[in-house]
Amino acid sequence: MSGTVKVTLVKSMIGRPEKHRKVLRGMGLTKLNRTVELENTPAIRGMINAVSHLVMAEEKIDETK
Repeated sequence: MSGTVKVTLVKSMIGRPEKHRKVLRGMGLTKLNRTVELENTPAIRGMINAVSHLVMAEEKIDETK
């Protein structure tokens, strides 16, 4: 796996378990509709899986190689 993943927070974290909130903060998502670009690693993939119902993710493959 190489490249990056663009992750956007599309649903509010209000009323969600603290574990989900911590995962979102760990990814840098604090406000609704905010987008962050993260490295495509197994750890980040696991974080996205944990809160998949709150975020939208799209893979961005590096074409410079």
